[in-house]
Amino acid sequence: MNIQIPARYVLILLTYLMVLPLYNQSSPLPNALNQNNAIDTVNKKRLNLLVGSAAAIYTSGSIALYHAWYRDYDQDSFHFFNDSGEWLQMDKMGHVYSAYQQTRLSYAGLRWTGLSSDKSLLYASISSGVAQTTIEVMDGFSSEWGFSWYDFGANIVGIGGFAFQQKCWQEQRILMKYSSRIKSYDDVRQGETVISIEDRADALFGRSWPERLLKDYNAQTIWLSANVKSFMPKYSVPDWLNVAVGFGVEQVYGGYQNRWEQAGQNIDLTENLQRYYQLYISLDMDLSKIETDSKFLRTTLEILNAIKVPFGAIEVNTLGQVKLHLIHF
Repeated sequence: MNIQIPARYVLILLTYLMVLPLYNQSSPLPNALNQNNAIDTVNKKRLNLLVGSAAAIYTSGSIALYHAWYRDYDQDSFHFFNDSGEWLQMDKMGHVYSAYQQTRLSYAGLRWTGLSSDKSLLYASISSGVAQTTIEVMDGFSSEWGFSWYDFGANIVGIGGFAFQQKCWQEQRILMKYSSRIKSYDDVRQGETVISIEDRADALFGRSWPERLLKDYNAQTIWLSANVKSFMPKYSVPDWLNVAVGFGVEQVYGGYQNRWEQAGQNIDLTENLQRYYQLYISLDMDLSKIETDSKFLRTTLEILNAIKVPFGAIEVNTLGQVKLHLIHF
C-alpha cells in the first residue's frame, strides 16, 4: 500500500521521534514550557544527543522527502508559484499548524538540554524555519509546484505564534490543535449522469485512512484553543478547561474549482456544490494541565495535546447556516 503523507506532517512526525523519548528522562519536558530562566545550565551530553539526532533526522528526512514527493516530477529552474487561493486557504492553515507544532517540540527539546529559555526559543524558531523552508525550496525546483511566498508566510505565522506566547507569557495560553475524521461522500446527480464524489476524493486525498486523515481538507479543522484559567486566574474553573475556535472548509474538490476530468468526461460541479468556509466554537482540554507522576501517561498526553478533544460545537458557515454538532471530531 502506497501512503503519501503531506511533507509538512512528515516533519512533525520526525520531530516527535527525536523529542518524545526525552519525555521519559529525569527532567520532564512539559514543565519546561512553563519555566523561564535566563542562564544556561547546559548538559553537554544531552545537547550533543539532541543536535546529533536533529542533524541525522534533517538529512535523512530531506532525502526521504525528495524521493517520496519530488523524484517522479520533472525538475525546473527555481521559480515562484502563487497558490494563495488554493483549497480555500485550508492548506495554509496546515502550514501554520505544522510550523507551530515543530517549534513547540524543538523548544521543549532544547530546554531539556539546559539551554536558557531565550536561547531555546531562538534556536527552535530558526531550526523550524530552516526545516519548513527546505520543503518550500524543493517545491521551487519542481515543475509541478513552485516556491510559494504564501506557504512561507504561513510557516512564519506558526513559528511566530509559538514564539510570541513563550516570550510574553512563558507559556502557551493559546494552543494550535488539529482534528480530522474519515469522511464518506454521496454521489451527485447532474442531469442523467451520476457522479461519484467518493472516486474524486480517492483521487485527491487517497484511499487509505492515514492519507484521508491528513489530506482531506473537507474533513479537517484547525483550532485555536485558549486556556480559560490562564486568562482568568481568579475564576474557579478547571486548570485544563479551554475554549476553542476552529476553521474548516467544505465541498472542496479541486484546488480552485469543483471541476475535473474523470474517465474522459469533463465534470463541472461549480454550481451544484458551492465551496464554503466553516467557523466552529467548542470546548477543549489542555492535556498538559493534567497532573500525573506516570512518565508514560505524561508522554501520551503530550502527544495527544496536538489534537482537539472531541466536544460539541456550534458551526457558522458562509452559506448563512448555523449548525449544532453534538460531537465534532
